[in-house]
Parts: sequence; C-alpha cells; structure tokens
Amino acid sequence: MNTYSPIEHIDVAIVGAGISGIAAAVQLKQSRPHDTFALLEMRDNIGGTWDLFRYPGVRSDSDMFTLGYGFKPWTAEKSIAAGSSIREYLHETVKDHGLESHLRTGHRLLSAEWNSDQARWTLQFGTPNGERLFSCRFLYMAAGYYSYESAFNPKLAGEDRFQGRLVHAQFWPEDLDYAGKRVAIIGSGATAITLLPTMAQTTAMTTMIQRSPGYVHIETDAVDIEAKELRQRIGETEAFTAIRMRNLENQQLTYKLARENPEAYKKSLFDAIESVVGREIREKHFTPKYEPWDQRVCLVPNADLFEAIRDGRGAVATGTIASVTETGVLMDDGEHIDADIIVKATGLNVVFGGDAKLRVDGADVSYGERWTYKGIGLSGVPNFVFAWGFLNSSWTLRIELLNEFWCRMLDHLEATGTQSVTPVLRPADTEMQASNFVHDVTSGYLQRGFATLPRQGDQTPWVNPQNYEETRRLLTEDVEDGVLQFR
Repeated sequence: MNTYSPIEHIDVAIVGAGISGIAAAVQLKQSRPHDTFALLEMRDNIGGTWDLFRYPGVRSDSDMFTLGYGFKPWTAEKSIAAGSSIREYLHETVKDHGLESHLRTGHRLLSAEWNSDQARWTLQFGTPNGERLFSCRFLYMAAGYYSYESAFNPKLAGEDRFQGRLVHAQFWPEDLDYAGKRVAIIGSGATAITLLPTMAQTTAMTTMIQRSPGYVHIETDAVDIEAKELRQRIGETEAFTAIRMRNLENQQLTYKLARENPEAYKKSLFDAIESVVGREIREKHFTPKYEPWDQRVCLVPNADLFEAIRDGRGAVATGTIASVTETGVLMDDGEHIDADIIVKATGLNVVFGGDAKLRVDGADVSYGERWTYKGIGLSGVPNFVFAWGFLNSSWTLRIELLNEFWCRMLDHLEATGTQSVTPVLRPADTEMQASNFVHDVTSGYLQRGFATLPRQGDQTPWVNPQNYEETRRLLTEDVEDGVLQFR
C-alpha cells in the first residue's frame, strides 16, 4: 500500500540537479525571485553525470570555460577538468546561489499529470520515506538523456567463462585494484579514451579493443597557460569572459571546418596523432570510416592516450571480438589479448524524461510521437520544457540560452494573466516530414534511442538546432510566435 505525504504546492518543479538543473534553478532565482520552486534529484547527491561516473580519470570532454556556467567563472588551473573538480564546482554553485533550501535529494519522479482545469501539474515522487506529491504550475525536466540504472551492456560470447574480473565503466567498483594487472577495455568512445592513459600509469598493460576507430583531437595545455597570463593582466572575470567567447567561437569554427572541408580537418587531426605514434598506428587504429562529427570528436589532453601507446604502456586492437576466453579476449583475426580485468566502456541507454510517465488530461504522452518545439518543448504538452544541450559543442552553452527563453515565457504568462503555454501545431505543420531529434549524428547510443526521443520537423520552430548562432535567437525571439498558445 502506497503512503503519501501531504501535497506540496510550488510554482516550478525542476527535476534533476545535474549541470542543467542547477543552471535552471539559478536562472529562475535571478530572473523571477518571487517564484517558489524545488530542485528535485533522484540520487542522494547533486551533480548528475559528474556524481555518477567514478571511473579512473573521468574528466570533461570540452573546456570548462564553455562547459561551466557563464554566471560562475571557471577559476581552476586546468580547463579540461577532472570529475572531482566539476563536482566541487557544482556544489559551490548550489551554495553560492542559496539553492540548498530548494533542494530535495532522494526524490525519483514516477509520474507527472497535467490537469487543464486546474492549470497545474501533479507530480508523484518515490522517496526513501514513501511516495510524495508535489503540485506545480510549470515543469522543467532536467533529468538527462540516459539511464542511471542500466548501461548498454551487450553480452559477449564466452564472457561467463572469463576467470578474471569483468566490470562496466558506468558502475565502477570502488574495490577494483588494477595495479600491475593486464586490462582490456572494450569500446572506443570518450570513456575508453580516458581510461586507457589513466589505468596505464599503473597496470602491466592496458589494451583498448575497438570494433572501428573514432576521431580524436589532441588538446594541449596552451589554453590554460594563456588563461593564467590573461588573469594576471586583466583580472579573473574579464579573462574568463574573453576566453569563454574565444573558445566558443573556436568550437563553432572548428565544427564548420569539419563539415565544409572534412579532408583538411582530418589532416590536422591525423598529423597531430602521427607526430606522437607515427603513421602506421594512426592508419591502422585511428582512421574512421565516417566523416568528422557524424559522431562526437573525442578530446585527448596533451596526447596522453598516444604517449601511453608510444611508450608501450598501452595498446589498441581494432576488429571484431570472436569471444571472451578464460584468460582474455580472442579477436576474429586470431589475436588474443591477455587480461586479468575486462572493462566494458560500451555506452549508454537513452532514456528521455527520467523514464517517468507523463500524462496530459489523462492521456499518456509518448515522447517519440511528439514534435519538439525549438528543442526545448513538446507539441501539445503545456507548461513543460526540457534541457537538451549541444552535442557538437559544450552542452551548457545551449542550456543557458534556453533558460533565458523559458524565463521569458514565464514572464509573459504573468504579464498576460494567462495560466498555460502550449506548443500547438499549425494547420501548415501537419504535413511535416519527421526526422531524428538530432540531425547528422550516427553515434550508437543515439541510434538505439531515437525512437524514444521527440521528432524534428522540416520547418521552424519544430526543430532542434545544434548551432550556437541559430540557438542564440532564443534571446530575442518573440514568445508570441503563433505556435505557443497562451491561455
């Protein structure tokens, strides 16, 4: 039998206290200090991704001048930051902006039901002390896009007979001692590329096993040295602003170059790799079959991955796994990678909306059947936005832009005396061609999850722009656009 505590009434519920939810809470508190709100997190700690992932070497995959918040300058020495530094930064943000009193940890959203007559959401949460109800005018979903409970964990032939330890990077065991051991990492994404050089510092050998190569970009400490010099010259805040804008522009220019002149971009990546490990290794293990940014280009700080390979502490095997054996991994070509530990870095399971049930006036909402409004809302769902950042740049840059637009929506509701705002398809929109929620991306985890994500149309505003300049229009676009219906 379920037990419910008395319902708590608030203006805004922000679900998820990771990097996106914290940004939303700060923006709301600054723009609309009279609104009551709660920041609700299913885990015991804030931080989202940066609290969950604890594998060796976990770090940002883009610089913290742009991944960090515009309202809180990144002041640490390293711009490619360790997970522990990012957690500390997020905890500081919560404290600096007085969010502790709004925070509710251990609250897992189970369902959200909109009632048009009341113009309110009723939210059902599971907590350690039983189920709890909240009522709110507006729901902000910042629960991320992947499952925290399950990873993509394909069963490998023969893995049950492996005599060593087999783990998944998403659920790193605290007691795993890999010093002096032989380690095989299965995967080629950001996690695997981070794990190899870190583990190779103390293992007997660390081998990354990849089915096919991905693109990687070597980043040096030059940006950190420049930041330090600039801080000394013009001060912390001014230096942060200048470097943030410079890095933002560089990200956009680099992506544009990769798309418009992929051969030149590839050459720059390949030349940097070959300067450390030579052409033979680069051609065999780091020459992808797809075009740059069809999947995210992974970052390698100071060539640490390639230095480990060059120095013989790490290795790469490219091909198909035939089976796991008692003592390691057998490849289709006959090569056997000896291993005491196998680490699966095989990816994420996409989950939209924290896997909570969403209903509007008693009707279930299937995310995959809804159109996205500007990549922040859903067709036919009132008083609802969700956080989705950039995949080809720093995630948070987009979050801060959509938060500005969201607060302008709230301002307009208040100014007009209306109670709800809903993205509604116009007659001309009903014949739109549907496409995936993110265009031109072939990453495995998204390909597996697109059916559960909202759809894009072929005309604005039913699109999910991943370009900064296009998304920046959210700062000035009129909320009265003929699609948002205020009632």
